[in-house]
Amino acid sequence: MRIVVLTGAGISAESGLTTFRDSGGLWEGHDPMQVATPEAYADDPGLVQRFYDARRAALSRVEPNAAHHALVRLEDALGDDLLVVTQNVDDLHERAGSRRVHHIHGRLQSAWCTRCGERHEWYGALADGPACPSCGVADLRPDIVWFGEIPYGMDLVEQALEECDLFVSIGTSGVVYPAAAFVHWARGATLELNLEPSAGATDFAESRQGPATRLVPAWVDELLA
Repeated sequence: MRIVVLTGAGISAESGLTTFRDSGGLWEGHDPMQVATPEAYADDPGLVQRFYDARRAALSRVEPNAAHHALVRLEDALGDDLLVVTQNVDDLHERAGSRRVHHIHGRLQSAWCTRCGERHEWYGALADGPACPSCGVADLRPDIVWFGEIPYGMDLVEQALEECDLFVSIGTSGVVYPAAAFVHWARGATLELNLEPSAGATDFAESRQGPATRLVPAWVDELLA
């Protein structure tokens, strides 16, 4: 069985990472939407860099949860027949042990040089203007897909959805495109696992509500039984 799993902010929230859509999700008095666009970066790069530096630092204080670990068990059983596509920019899937993970919105622990185009693993701060290890120019930005930019590797995702037997969406709001359209691109069965019904819940063949740390291990147990 070929399975594509989409994960969103809800799975990371249970590890303690705040999400853009939290009711109290302001950062230094700013709506995160205002620090997640190319225009915001052009207007105040220092502010945007500090925002992502804070999010990068927060990763060291959280751990993968039972939902992340359940997906590793599923990958151990299915191998290359499982692809995890994540909207999240954290590394919790990888730290849990997942190997086939595709980040459509980029990764916090990657820096992109807008001068030479190279990308580098990055775990420290960017706000102090470090030089690019490749070209030496201080033009590094977070390797994050901001609003108005094109998500990474959509050809790969679209092909996987066309070939899958089951598409499962975990912890997503159902309002951010193109991920919100994946349920329509999937040729196989569809299942939503979410804390509450998403904006697109009725588009799924089945929708289950509850915390990801409970729903995902239970679903994996069903498949592997």
